Amino acid sequence: MNLSLASRKMIMVICIATLVIVAAGAAIYRSLEALYFAFGAILTSGLNVFKVYLLERTVKKAIDMEQPDSGKNYVRFQYLVRYFLTALVLLAVGLVTLYVKPPFINIWGAVAGVFTLQIAVISVRSMKLKE
Repeated sequence: MNLSLASRKMIMVICIATLVIVAAGAAIYRSLEALYFAFGAILTSGLNVFKVYLLERTVKKAIDMEQPDSGKNYVRFQYLVRYFLTALVLLAVGLVTLYVKPPFINIWGAVAGVFTLQIAVISVRSMKLKE
């Protein structure tokens, strides 16, 4: 699927923000824990890239729908699906953190990675995009 310019820029900003978060985690932890932090950040940032793809697909499909009510309901359902995926990944990271000893993923890295989507939205909103 061809992604729009806005989606491609969002993915680029997500990747850059992830690198910054991983570097910050390495500077803070300075141990093997930095690797676990990086894994959590990369996991949730990868989820955010997937959510950008899902959002792009949702918008294209909703535009092609004939009835406005069905398009609106489809967009709402997809919105809930994307947030359910985020909750599911954070729940899985939390359970791994609690029950796997030693945990191979850091929940704070995962939480920091979740915010890369919001960083990307704010950044792309401020950019002037020309297709």
